[in-house]
Amino acid sequence: QVQLQESGGGSVEVGGSLQLSCPFARYIFSGCGMGWFRQAPGTERDLVSTISRDGTITYADSVKGRFTLSQDDVKKVLYLQMNSLQIEDTAVYYCAALFEDSSLRCVPQVWGQGTQVTVTS
Repeated sequence: QVQLQESGGGSVEVGGSLQLSCPFARYIFSGCGMGWFRQAPGTERDLVSTISRDGTITYADSVKGRFTLSQDDVKKVLYLQMNSLQIEDTAVYYCAALFEDSSLRCVPQVWGQGTQVTVTS
């Protein structure tokens, strides 16, 4: 059963914009946050941006000032607005729900299937 499903990926030229969306179920509110991650070919999956249960938003240094995470609690959708896209932003982008593990760390435990973002010159 797919619990998270990203949409909005695609191909865009350098400097372009895309908005990713990730609808989620109500039970996600019981977790400690949500986030966006990305994985380029041959690399590990990296954090892009997270939002904690109290609304604190963090960004990777590489996307600060260009990407904006937002969450609509009424519609239950997580968004990632990506502006000024660069070649190095090319990756599969994943939505994730964060829950506390046995050590009380807030970690991603539910993943979407990913959406491809390709930035071309």
